[in-house]
Amino acid sequence: MAPVHRLSLETVARRSGLHPELVRRFVALGLLDDVHRDAEGRLWFPASAPLILARIQRLRAGFCLNYASLGLVLELLDRIAELEARLRRSGVRSDDSPWT
Repeated sequence: MAPVHRLSLETVARRSGLHPELVRRFVALGLLDDVHRDAEGRLWFPASAPLILARIQRLRAGFCLNYASLGLVLELLDRIAELEARLRRSGVRSDDSPWT
């Protein structure tokens, strides 16, 4: 039985326009978070997976990144977003002070 609010591998592959084996490779490389495997071994993804895969494909195409470096870039982008969100919550604008 599929976990609630989860997408199957086939659905994620179809919505993202990728071959299921490439999606599996991204899972093996750790590029997709919150992926679960059921008792039968099927992969189940969060609803956000197609958007994340589109981001991965844009980064790969736009910057000619290999799959190994994509993980680092995604982590850095997520960290930047987290820090910017903290700044917004604290009332500090990111353009108030220079980066260096």
